[in-house]
Amino acid sequence: MITMPARKPRRSAAAARRTPLLLDRKALKRQLADDTFDVLVIGGGITGAYAVLDAASRGLRAALVEKDDFASGTSSKSSKMVHGGLRYIEQGNVNLVRHSLLERHRFRKNAPHLVHRLPFLFPILEKEGVFDARLAKGFEGLLWTYDLVGGWRIGKLHQRLTVPEVLAQAPTLRAENLKGGLMYFDARTDDARLVLTIVRTAAALGATVLNGARAEGLLTHLGKVAGARVSADGDTFDIRARAVVNATGVWTDELDAKADDGHEPQVRPAKGVHIVVPWDKVRINCTVTVPIPGRARRATCTRWGNSVVLGTTDEDYRGSPDDVHCTREEMDFLLEGANTAFEGKLTPDDVVGSIGGLRPLVGGKEGATLDMRRDHHITVGRTGMVTVTGGKLTTSRHMGELVVDKVMAVLGRKGKSRTANLPLLGGAGYDAEAVAASGGIAAHLGERFGTEARFVGDLIQDDPALAAPIVAGLPYTKAEVVYAARAELARSVDDVLSRRMRARLFARDASVEAAEAVGAILGQELNLPEAEVERSVSDYLAAVRHEKSVLLEGAAA
Repeated sequence: MITMPARKPRRSAAAARRTPLLLDRKALKRQLADDTFDVLVIGGGITGAYAVLDAASRGLRAALVEKDDFASGTSSKSSKMVHGGLRYIEQGNVNLVRHSLLERHRFRKNAPHLVHRLPFLFPILEKEGVFDARLAKGFEGLLWTYDLVGGWRIGKLHQRLTVPEVLAQAPTLRAENLKGGLMYFDARTDDARLVLTIVRTAAALGATVLNGARAEGLLTHLGKVAGARVSADGDTFDIRARAVVNATGVWTDELDAKADDGHEPQVRPAKGVHIVVPWDKVRINCTVTVPIPGRARRATCTRWGNSVVLGTTDEDYRGSPDDVHCTREEMDFLLEGANTAFEGKLTPDDVVGSIGGLRPLVGGKEGATLDMRRDHHITVGRTGMVTVTGGKLTTSRHMGELVVDKVMAVLGRKGKSRTANLPLLGGAGYDAEAVAASGGIAAHLGERFGTEARFVGDLIQDDPALAAPIVAGLPYTKAEVVYAARAELARSVDDVLSRRMRARLFARDASVEAAEAVGAILGQELNLPEAEVERSVSDYLAAVRHEKSVLLEGAAA
């Protein structure tokens, strides 16, 4: 019999700033098994994260479980853009753009340490470009619409650039057909860290959150969903809840079918891929949009520190949602697009990392996924489960608000959302200019943890050896591994190197060399048996080998 722990008092925003929020798996499992919650959210991507935060901010007793790791699915494999979506204006969905730009503004206000302004450049070419000079005038009209419906909130309007101005931003662009360019402004984020920060903010407000906790089945009472049976760390227990939210993304139909035997599949996965190459191979200072020869979809090339991220595609996907990677064919046409636009010659040997993810679109089974709308869908099933699908990262806060509005209706309660003006942990009082000026480890930590960076700094002060880098060529420190274990529910080498840090994406081979050291720190911090540490390291190495085999050898994805 599990003894019910004393309920922890809710932490105020001020308290959350004074002391680090430490998360203990054993205590969280006890709470999940012993408490009865107002709402249980299943799925720890960006949508589920904001749903549990919204619920906690309204005073609901809220819980979230995720079968793998927070953001381990689509939400760590997105384009990492927080944007309104020019393409949606082209599709005539101006309302989605207007609302997305408002939500982009809220992200920049509530998480200034994680969401940063980013210039986007469209080169104007005589031929073989996204558009030529004849089409540029019409496209500039789209940019004016973009600015007027909310783009202006970022502090800059779009600009028309001369050829020298374009080459100042992207000196390796092929100049022979270049006629100028158009630049507008959006934002980017480390998507996995954003999700983790939202989840931790919910925990700071009293929510109970747990990764590595799979919903094996749903509990029912009088024909209504009343919780879930969950397995975690070899234990199985029931979580009782008055309302349940299905926020499992591309796995939505699987969980909906457990709630309703007559459920018809609704989700149509669309695959997107990105590859990473060293910055000195491309040398751009912004995001440059380039054509992919023979394809309707444009590709983006985005500087990210000393790397450039190239992506994405938007194709139907019929395989397993649990094994999604960039393939050799996809890498080749992204490299072809970059080589058509830029001087030099990128080869597969230049690719230092890759990701493949699935967007959970909802709609018809016919037609290109590229043309499908990105609106969200929220429904309440006949058993009372609230299901949310579709949408995009930029509008996740609003999706969470609408989901909890449905939950409140199920519960027969009232209460308004507070998340529109709720800073995420590390965001309140953050001074971007001061952090940038600090340089070195201080700037690196500030841009990842915001005002919570001092908690990681305290670890280094107590043990200066923790200031040492953990992955060769990247700025991540050993202290961040310690903090990931103590405060961020990291359980495995993959949790750390793939999501708490983005080493697997930006320096895949170097991350392999760091795996054993990461495992050793996790073993010490979490008191893990040596065999479990060895398994965590070997699992990571095997996952990277499989990823590389799909990418470089054309093995089945």
